[in-house]
Amino acid sequence: EVQLVESGGGLVQAGGSLRLSCAASGFTFDDYAIGWFRQAPGKEHEGVSCIGSGDGSTYYGDSVKGRFTISSDNAKGTVTVYLQMNSLKPEDTAVYYCAAGRGRRLLAAMPFGKGSTNFADYWGKGTLVTVSS
Repeated sequence: EVQLVESGGGLVQAGGSLRLSCAASGFTFDDYAIGWFRQAPGKEHEGVSCIGSGDGSTYYGDSVKGRFTISSDNAKGTVTVYLQMNSLKPEDTAVYYCAAGRGRRLLAAMPFGKGSTNFADYWGKGTLVTVSS
């Protein structure tokens, strides 16, 4: 059974940094993509960033390019995906969800925005990030 567990959310002042982690376990397939969506109050899910297995191809949403960095680490059957968030802004406030999909569909779909959530096969429960002004 695939499980995704997020950690690292919290309260930070504008201009500060946070690092989110997503511990992914139970994968029985080698080709996958793991990414981060966020949902602010009253808004739809927004694709933030995604990384593919193997060559480590990445995607960043326009609103986070240059500020956020995604990376992954594989150890003992668990994949951990990190989202380093720098220069945080109040508009980054949201619940951040880790999501994973088989193959590269999620990575390919994220740039197209709405509907990309349909390509995630697994979801974490989310972690709240609050950026104060």
